This record gives sequence, structure tokens and C-alpha cells, in this order.
Amino acid sequence: MSRSRGRGTDFEHHFESAQTLDGLLELAGSSCDTTEVIVRMRTAQAEGQPHTAVIPTLFPREPRFPSPEVAQRLFQNLLGLWDLVAEGKPLRTEEGPRPPRPRKVKPVPPPAFAPGEPGSEFVEAAWRYLEDDEKERTRRMHSFDNRQGALLGTLDGMGLTDEGYAAARHLLFELHAMLELGWPPGLASVDPAVLEREDTEAPPVPEALAAYAEEALFEAEQDEEHPLSAEESARVRTLVRRGLAALWKARKGS
Repeated sequence: MSRSRGRGTDFEHHFESAQTLDGLLELAGSSCDTTEVIVRMRTAQAEGQPHTAVIPTLFPREPRFPSPEVAQRLFQNLLGLWDLVAEGKPLRTEEGPRPPRPRKVKPVPPPAFAPGEPGSEFVEAAWRYLEDDEKERTRRMHSFDNRQGALLGTLDGMGLTDEGYAAARHLLFELHAMLELGWPPGLASVDPAVLEREDTEAPPVPEALAAYAEEALFEAEQDEEHPLSAEESARVRTLVRRGLAALWKARKGS
């Protein structure tokens, strides 16, 4: 058709750009992009099919538009693209090679601290590495669950609130992962009874790890949605200190 009905506005076959058409297709509920539309149009034209046989297939259900103007613009772009494909004219989506996508830089783990102790720089680098590399974080989480399952079982029975348990478990996981990163021989399983023995707070632990745990607990106390109460925070702090001391002592070959 040459004009839109009822508005008296000229309807022109006009392909603006791939970026424009991509956005219009998304608004209308299509999962196709311009490149896929071109492929479908070329196939249809090679088989002698009209555009009316192609355009409806771009939408899994009846397209919806925020306004008639958006609908008109979409179909103007689609029909303009159809004409360009039919005429064999160069398309903007195919003018020269696409610029290469920037390569995603893979996070690099920090150098091991063994045979010494981790400092604040290592702790910061290890924390960022675990945050940036989701696959590595998941792998370390599985390692923690498998190696320290008994410890977690005891922690679960300590009578903490949901928030308290989550904070303690998360912190112990991060400390475990940091120690694994910096101590290549790895860690042995920890005796879960350490969480219940007062004397397990006595052995010294690296100051940087203790400071990291303390800062994380302070943030948990200030959480806007589910802050730890002073009483709960004190219990979690004690359990984390005991757990950290046990994990530090569990380094293989130390």
C-alpha cells in the first residue's frame, strides 16, 4: 500500500538503518534482528514468495505497538528493506566488515602468598577476582561445600537467624576461597567442633583476613533491608573468627 489509512500520512518504503529496525522489531515483540530479516527475505524472494509471506513470520504473536506511528515506521523500514534486497542494492548492515568486538578480558588470579601470609593487597585482589570471574567463584563455592560440608552442618545448627547464618556462611566461603587461591597445596577439611570451642579463637590469623571479615560484618550490620542486630552480629563474629582460625590452620603442608 502507498498510504496509511485514516491519517493521510504518506507511507514510504524506507529502510533507515539496522540499528533503527532492530529497535522497532524489539518494541513489536520480535526476537529477530536485521541480519536475520535479510536472510529470510532473500530466501523468500529466491522462492518467489511475496513480502506478505515473510513479515508475519517475524513475530511469534500479534505485534503490539506503543503508537500507530511506531507501527508505521516499522513497516516502512521492513518494506524498504524488502525493496533493497529485491534490487540487490548494498545494505548498510553489509557495508564492509563489522568492527571486531572488544575481547572480554579474563580476570587474572592474584599471585599466591605462600609460603608467607596474605597482605591487604592480596585480599583486595582476591576479592575482586572472585567477584569478576563467576565461573571461578562457582568452582570455589563447590570446593568449599564439598571440603567443609561438616563445618557448614554444624554452623546450620548454631541457632542463628537466617540473616546471621547467611552472613557467616558467605564470609567463611570467601575466606576459604582466598586461602585456596593463595595457598596452592590447598586446605584440609576442618573439624566442625572448632565452632563450639572457645580456645579456637586463640591461634593468630593473618591481620588482612581478619580485617576483611570485620569490615564485611560491619557492612552487614548497616544493611538497609536485613541488618544484623548487635547481638546476632556478635555471635556471627565469634563463629567467623573461630572458623578463620581453623581454616588458616588447615593449610596443607603448613
